Amino acid sequence: MSSVKAVLRTKSNSQKLFPIAIRIIKDRKTSFLYTGQYIHKNQWDKNKGQVKKSHPDSLNINQLIFKKLSKVNRGLLEAEVKDEYQSSINIKNKVIQTHSSDFFNVAEMYLKNIADRDKSHQLAIEFKRIEVFKVFLDRDKLFFNDLNIELLKKFENHLIVKLKLSRRTMVNYMITIRTIFNLAIRNSFTDIKFYPFGKGKYSIKFPETKKIGLNIDEITLLENIQNITKAQQYALSVWLLSFYFAGIRISDVLQLKWEDFLDNRLHYRMNKNNKLVSLKVPEKVQNILKNLERDKNSTYLFKELEGVNLNDNKQLRTRIKTATRNFNRRLEIIAEKAGINKKLSMHIARHSFGNISGDRIPIQILQKLYRHSSVTTTILYQSNFMQKETDEALDKVIDF
Repeated sequence: MSSVKAVLRTKSNSQKLFPIAIRIIKDRKTSFLYTGQYIHKNQWDKNKGQVKKSHPDSLNINQLIFKKLSKVNRGLLEAEVKDEYQSSINIKNKVIQTHSSDFFNVAEMYLKNIADRDKSHQLAIEFKRIEVFKVFLDRDKLFFNDLNIELLKKFENHLIVKLKLSRRTMVNYMITIRTIFNLAIRNSFTDIKFYPFGKGKYSIKFPETKKIGLNIDEITLLENIQNITKAQQYALSVWLLSFYFAGIRISDVLQLKWEDFLDNRLHYRMNKNNKLVSLKVPEKVQNILKNLERDKNSTYLFKELEGVNLNDNKQLRTRIKTATRNFNRRLEIIAEKAGINKKLSMHIARHSFGNISGDRIPIQILQKLYRHSSVTTTILYQSNFMQKETDEALDKVIDF
């Protein structure tokens, strides 16, 4: 006895979307063939086993579901005609040994998922990486069982030697390939036995990066600098506010609104990971707020995003990028006037907070200030600045 039906699985992904799958029951044993499509629960018609018409892409998704159902039913019928035993897993594996086992078909699904989240910047980056990989292979198809350790090492060498990319950039390419492979496994398009990544296989290692921040004396120079233009003072206010709030990113600083400051606290949601943040407003920040010129109709502390549609990711990203470039130009001039020999930029505000915090506060508190999900991330980030123990150890050996 066997049955085949399109169903919506009950476990959602990180975007609270649920996967559509083909449920195959054969001899009371069940397996699922995933379509790679995710929807909201209220967009699924359980009785009809298809996506409701209210979904903007219902026609294409329903056609995909019908195609998958047809292939599974064909496999069952062929087994009946040949009078051979086929388990639910055997039927599923026969189906996935078609176009879905091609890396670039799953890559298209990966790109569509990014596009559905309206992440235009990430989409452009990931598309380019996949195209570079395709040009390297000089073919349009790549089965997952051919994507092995040897091929990955050849691609790594191609990126570094021929394209002259940095090791950090090369790692990003490998992460994209690994992410697509994981997506294929998660949707049963390939078997985990072909997985080429991990211990004893191809290992993705992040190269150490040099992080340099300002010290207390240099921050003091900035706080007390004189004879700078109004535009330079404005840029410095943005930088100092970022630093005083534990190095919050420029994209978050520019989106801060006057209404985010309540009861002498800042309340905002981080753009990178959507986490809520509540921080005390230090006295030094209060002075910045007092000096900022607030128009009656102004929404933001800093006016770079006035008139920008925050739902238009491309427009928002462009405006932030332009503002950051302008700030960095002014900050370079400020650093020169202050006699600071380090490159002063918006991003270094976060590094400066890390440099000064160093061994001053417990790593768990620093994790909360940075809003890292794992303390391991904080330790890795902060290891660039925590030098007290190594300095003392060095002195103990050579101080004789």
